[in-house]
Amino acid sequence: MIALPNWLRIALDRLTIYLPVVLAAVLALGTYWLVRTAPKISQPGTAVAPAHEPDYFMQDFVVKRFMPNGDLRSELRGTEGRHYPDTDTLEVDQVRLRSISPTGLVTHASANRGLSNADGSEIQLFGDAVVVRDPARDPDGKLQPRMEFRSEFLWAFTDQERVTSNKPVTLIRGADTFTADSMDYDKITGVANLKGRVRGLIHPPAPRGGAAQ
Repeated sequence: MIALPNWLRIALDRLTIYLPVVLAAVLALGTYWLVRTAPKISQPGTAVAPAHEPDYFMQDFVVKRFMPNGDLRSELRGTEGRHYPDTDTLEVDQVRLRSISPTGLVTHASANRGLSNADGSEIQLFGDAVVVRDPARDPDGKLQPRMEFRSEFLWAFTDQERVTSNKPVTLIRGADTFTADSMDYDKITGVANLKGRVRGLIHPPAPRGGAAQ
């Protein structure tokens, strides 16, 4: 056996001591390099809210709703309609609405533009907005006069038989006329809450036949 020089034997001993440390450092550097060069795992993207853009159009159309028993509930017409999926609303040009309440009251509405919710129970009317409730008799047989609402903006709730506006409005009930800066009318309670500068023209009831001259 060849005897190694003393200095070489000392060097080999030291190398044997530090070899695990060197190997560990090499492995660490290799792992770091693999992590840096490996393809990135795609992260789930942040959900993007749908844009307020129509997903379909309609022209010269009619949309009808029916009651559970098959009776007509409402009829919505327009020259053009645009459906917005983000709000599930239908915007209608030259909107015309005819609604029939469960008690049989007929309401007509029209405007330059309308915005209806998904089931047609609410419609916002913009520009030359008119809502008319036909005359009818209540369950007690009392005649309810024709009512008409006019404004640049009206919000009609057909199921609740309610009409509101935050714009100047004109209310015509039979022969009487009222104007106000805003209004909230509820058919169920029979109350028209007029706000702001309120003015009214009330005609006396027509005399009944047979009155003395």
